[in-house]
Amino acid sequence: MIYIETERLILRDWKQSDLEEFRKINSDEVVMEYFPKTLSEQETDAMYEAIQKEFEEYNYGLYAVEVKENKEFIGLIGFHRATFDSDFTPCVEIGWRLKKEAWGKGYATEGAKACLKYGFEQLGFEEIYSFTAKINTRSQNVMKKLGMNYVKDFNHPKVESDSVLYKHVLYNIRA
Repeated sequence: MIYIETERLILRDWKQSDLEEFRKINSDEVVMEYFPKTLSEQETDAMYEAIQKEFEEYNYGLYAVEVKENKEFIGLIGFHRATFDSDFTPCVEIGWRLKKEAWGKGYATEGAKACLKYGFEQLGFEEIYSFTAKINTRSQNVMKKLGMNYVKDFNHPKVESDSVLYKHVLYNIRA
């Protein structure tokens, strides 16, 4: 099923054929620079299953992203129910992860803008959050381009306190 179309992108259900490329994305050290670690094939497969389960449970999730022009799968953009222990969770998070060859083309911003519109107008969300490691300025720039507002810095409870990724920034946007 196609959920969202933009000028250049299709945000759709996942296909089994996306999994091999998704494994490559999650094992790429450049793509995963601001995550605690790269993911193994088994960890990616588990993430894929968790994405499917979230769609079944909440009727939203992290959509597979395809470039219209060539039908190429380039990653994910969409929603996730963040439930780690924090004063702003549980919440709906918007996120993106694209293969590095797709960076610098505005795909993350284009897809995420369309997701926000879909989330507010079709899914009835009142507020959507996004967060990233404080040192991840690329994702913060996307958040700003989306019109999201800086809320605060926080220490991510699922990241080791001695990690450079421990300090995070939180952004949000309201309907």
